[in-house]
Amino acid sequence: MTAELELLDWKGQIFELYADVRAAAEPERAWERWRAARDELFRAHPQSPLPPEAREGFAGLPYFAYDPSRRVLAEVEPAEPELREIAGSAGSVTRFRRFATARFAGRALELYWLEGYGGGVFLPFADATRGRETYGAGRYLLDTVKGADLGTHDGKLVLDFNFAYNPSCSYDPRWACPLSPPANRLAFEVRAGERMLDV
Repeated sequence: MTAELELLDWKGQIFELYADVRAAAEPERAWERWRAARDELFRAHPQSPLPPEAREGFAGLPYFAYDPSRRVLAEVEPAEPELREIAGSAGSVTRFRRFATARFAGRALELYWLEGYGGGVFLPFADATRGRETYGAGRYLLDTVKGADLGTHDGKLVLDFNFAYNPSCSYDPRWACPLSPPANRLAFEVRAGERMLDV
């Protein structure tokens, strides 16, 4: 199988996984299923973000304990469209358009639309755990191009920080990933979601 078809298979499995999560009645059980499926993909899939030498003996990705209070419903407020060249790892730059703000519990995070072919919603963030317990350049909550999408509920966007995950470039520099822009850097700790893996 070519690398392109392997990547297509990876993306297909991620899309199916998030569809299962959205359909689940119990968020914590869905999170457990999500973790187990990601561990298996990281361990065995040819397109795993882990370098091949790190897959042998891989014991699973580390996470903070599940915290139901970290699952919020955000009001999406339209924002004045603004093009953003979001810096990435390895000197890359990706063009996004800020199109809305997700507001919850007195907080706000910007939502971006990928300007490339087909588009997609992207929500990266960083918090005060970065560089110590989580990836220094931030984590992702939504990346619909890759299937990472928890959907909506009663017209609000589901943001569950328990499902926050590290970008592929945090495991191996062969991957280029957009990083969290200043507008989405939170001054407090978000002790939920994926932590750093020593590879």
